[in-house]
Amino acid sequence: MFTMGTDFKYQYAESWFRQMDRLIHYVNKDGRVNALYSTPSIYTDAKFSANEPWPLKTNDFFPYADRRNAYWTGYFTSRPALKRYVRIMSGYYLAARQLEFFIGRGKSGFTTDSLGDALALVQHHDAVTGTEKQHVADDYAKRLSIGYKKAEELVSTSLACLSESGSNSRCSSPTTNFGQCPLLNITYCPLSEKNFSQGKSLVVLVYNSLGWEREDVLRIPVMSDSIVVHDSKGREIESQLLPIANASSYLRDKHVKAYLGTSPASKPKFWVAFSASVPPLGFNTYFVSSGKRSASISSPSTLYPQGSKSRNLQVGQGHLKLQYDAAGALSRYSDSKTRVEENFKQKYKYYIGQDHGDGDDPQASGAYIFRPNGSVPIKTDGQVPPTILRGPILDEVHQQINSWIYQITRVYKEKDYVETEFIIGPIPVDDGNGKELSTEIITSMATDRTFYTDSSGRDFIKRVRDYRSEWKIEVNQPIAGNYYPVNLGIYVEDGTKELSVLVDRSVGGSSIKDGQIELMLHRRLVHDDGRGVAEALDEEVCLDDQCEGLVIEGKYYLKIDPQGDGARWRRTFGQELYSPLLLAFSEQEQDGSNWVNSHVSSFSAMDPTYSFPENIALLTLQAGEHKDLSVPARVDLKRVFPNKKIDKISETNLSANQERAAMEKKRLKWKVGGPPPKENVVRGRPVDPSKLLVELAPMEIRTFVISFDHRLAEHLG
Repeated sequence: MFTMGTDFKYQYAESWFRQMDRLIHYVNKDGRVNALYSTPSIYTDAKFSANEPWPLKTNDFFPYADRRNAYWTGYFTSRPALKRYVRIMSGYYLAARQLEFFIGRGKSGFTTDSLGDALALVQHHDAVTGTEKQHVADDYAKRLSIGYKKAEELVSTSLACLSESGSNSRCSSPTTNFGQCPLLNITYCPLSEKNFSQGKSLVVLVYNSLGWEREDVLRIPVMSDSIVVHDSKGREIESQLLPIANASSYLRDKHVKAYLGTSPASKPKFWVAFSASVPPLGFNTYFVSSGKRSASISSPSTLYPQGSKSRNLQVGQGHLKLQYDAAGALSRYSDSKTRVEENFKQKYKYYIGQDHGDGDDPQASGAYIFRPNGSVPIKTDGQVPPTILRGPILDEVHQQINSWIYQITRVYKEKDYVETEFIIGPIPVDDGNGKELSTEIITSMATDRTFYTDSSGRDFIKRVRDYRSEWKIEVNQPIAGNYYPVNLGIYVEDGTKELSVLVDRSVGGSSIKDGQIELMLHRRLVHDDGRGVAEALDEEVCLDDQCEGLVIEGKYYLKIDPQGDGARWRRTFGQELYSPLLLAFSEQEQDGSNWVNSHVSSFSAMDPTYSFPENIALLTLQAGEHKDLSVPARVDLKRVFPNKKIDKISETNLSANQERAAMEKKRLKWKVGGPPPKENVVRGRPVDPSKLLVELAPMEIRTFVISFDHRLAEHLG
């Protein structure tokens, strides 16, 4: 194979192919080689017909470098806001398509097509990677926004249909208006920022796109501290008020005006937090209203203001506890349920982006390339003591790390992981240096240079620092040369414990030292790296003709488990990160009787007695191996669609454009050189069309096309 072309090489196609024709002509004139224009299938068939054994490759090609100091590991983090937007829209798209199916495609007059098209486009290798020019990144975000607005109409109409009737029988003209809050991550939700003392209350409909029941803590901005929360049966449930941090308010005020062109009309003072339980492929409804709170189940957070110090400050209302030292630094993690304890630190640092002035090699750090020129630790040393908020649902630790990093660490009473929210930016570049901001999680675990990163959010691949299994590596860049893409998570283990970190967007990560995990969260650079972008990665947000560097808000999640137990959390909670709960809001009379009488407060498209196995989702996420989750599992399609008559089911390839049986006949069976693979691949059995049970093996993805007999189909109820 003579590979032909690369980026930018087909701008003058006539000239290109004329020269290629000449090359083919003279090569063939020699007579020893027959050169021809080919396709991947022609080439593959020719190789197969040679009937030779071929080496087997099972790992990936990361990290990639095209020269000595040019590792392409920077783009794992480049444009972190766009990466997060793509992740959020992907989860929203999955939920919207389900709702589109429940009410019947096209019945609402809206579709998910526009959002699907935008998401497909942004999978381009210069889109979600962050290696495009700024105006192109803006265009990708604009297309996602346009697609979202159309899908939002579909979601609103679908939820109105389902909540008014519980079926699709009355979906012709729903009257309930459901709004959504896409800027909730920056504390902006006009639908909840109202005065509920005038006889109205907020309806919060919570939709779960996963195939199992789930519980999560919701946080909604509100104006008053006189707030109560009721469930779908009218019972007051436990809630907690948390004051909104100044850093969050500043982020909200600035960016709402920058994005929407208008300043927020109101300014919420609190988050109200409460736990929501939602059935599989369905929704539950909660009501937020003004009123006197029951002291036994609803309370504000107890505030321990800045300046208060304790030598053994401990947070956590449940079995998970975090301990802080006298300087306000995290020092210990302990879980009384799993009996895991570990000395623990979390710090920030930034790498100085290399400029063009390094002697014989002018390679700079840029959108593609991560080439650090030293690192600088960011020290707080207790200069700004943390603020502690305690309550019945969660504890929060607020820390102003420096002038451009704010952090909130959360420990939930009923959860077994730590949530860290960060607000980072604008990264200062006044000194002429680009900076690449990373956080470090440091333990005393002996990890022997080994760590694990996910493979496209599914399996985890073993990584060994400064080592490649297939060749002897010469390490010229000990940091950049050991960075890997982290789409879902990263973990380390020492034989007794596992430390796992899951992320809310794709980032770069590594374990540069034993017992340590680091994640690159944000990058701002002042030089181009010469790989085609032709501009520096210097994202800005402009307001009133004043432009500042990009500020990002995000989260990562951390858990320490006994050895072998971490896979369960990485799989199940990882799937919840990819498919977050969808929130929709409406209004009702405060007593709730009108809503309960005219709406369905709880709904599931599945049989109410059925839930997917823990290791099965509509898109399966299986990371690592677990003794219970790494066995075949079955999905009962009759109970997934209890009110529809399945007329026909056929299995296809993953993209659903070929029948699997026909494809299997054409599959090439290659000879493998060297020892055969150690394990046979386990596959689920074919579907019995009478029983309609789908068996899935661990790590298996299968696609089926299902036809329903609409003459016999019952309505969803």
